[in-house]
Amino acid sequence: MIPSAAKALVLPDYQLDHMAAVRSLRLEERPVPTPGPGQVLVRVEAAACNPSDIIFLTGNYATPKELPTAPGWEGAGTVVAAGPGLFGGFLRGRRVAFGSLETADGSWGEYCLTEAARCIPLSKDVSTEQAADLIVNPMSVMGMYGEARRGGHRAAISTAAASQLGRMMVALSKREGYPIIHTVRRPEQAELLYSLGAEHVLDSSTPNFEEDLAAKARELGATIAFDAIAGESPAQLLAAMPPRSKVLVYGVLAGVREMPMDLGSVLSNASGVEGFYLVHWMEQAGPLRLLLDARKVQRLFADGTFKTQIARRVSLNDAVDGIEAYINDMTAGKTLICP
Repeated sequence: MIPSAAKALVLPDYQLDHMAAVRSLRLEERPVPTPGPGQVLVRVEAAACNPSDIIFLTGNYATPKELPTAPGWEGAGTVVAAGPGLFGGFLRGRRVAFGSLETADGSWGEYCLTEAARCIPLSKDVSTEQAADLIVNPMSVMGMYGEARRGGHRAAISTAAASQLGRMMVALSKREGYPIIHTVRRPEQAELLYSLGAEHVLDSSTPNFEEDLAAKARELGATIAFDAIAGESPAQLLAAMPPRSKVLVYGVLAGVREMPMDLGSVLSNASGVEGFYLVHWMEQAGPLRLLLDARKVQRLFADGTFKTQIARRVSLNDAVDGIEAYINDMTAGKTLICP
């Protein structure tokens, strides 16, 4: 039986300070919505906490919501109700990974309303915990990697490469034999990536980082970069790569939206910066490519190529402490919210 109200973590106001925003989260009873045409209601069993979720709490995310609202861009669970529509009816009673809506409460609660088209039916070989992070990171990896290969780029650069997404990029690079230069901020992160089998790793804290990055980009012919940082990072990446290169910016770890850029070098080199926003990419990719990529992602999880490192599992009651711990050490792994 579906209740009329259920518990969720609720954000009352945006706050620029990450920790202040997290500490403002409160556990509330929220109405359980009824799915409309093309929509489904998911009973949430596990919800991921990603950097994009933390940025959302500050109001700096690409798509802010009307507050108060429950955050959480993805999760996994069971479809318990469906509105009119063939795919929603097919999903009823099935385990799914899902992405939440920009116009409704997110996944940090007991129930989440979303579109059937944002759900991925799960195979029995993928655990619900791993499925909770099946969309934001893995599908972004597939999307950006596909852009690189279809664009004829011989090699790529990946920033913030010790992140969960960055590690998946390492694994895919190894499996596909595609050269990627992985950049990190600390020596221990470089050691971690080498232990995972990465071949080309550069530490941005070293004095010759920019020269080493440019040399390695020339050596491998890297003409595309996947950037999670923004701020000054895109300009630095373009300066290191040959003419006619581009940077796909998919994150804002720098914490600011402004990106200082020398337009003269961009024009003279015919280079550029593009935003990679997963929701838009999924809409443009079409159902067939999404289905094929989703199946491949599940195979990669099933055979161990992809794996989300989970540092802790917390209930809704303990979620604030768990999210704080995640912010303090993202490299250690995810905080998984299990309602």
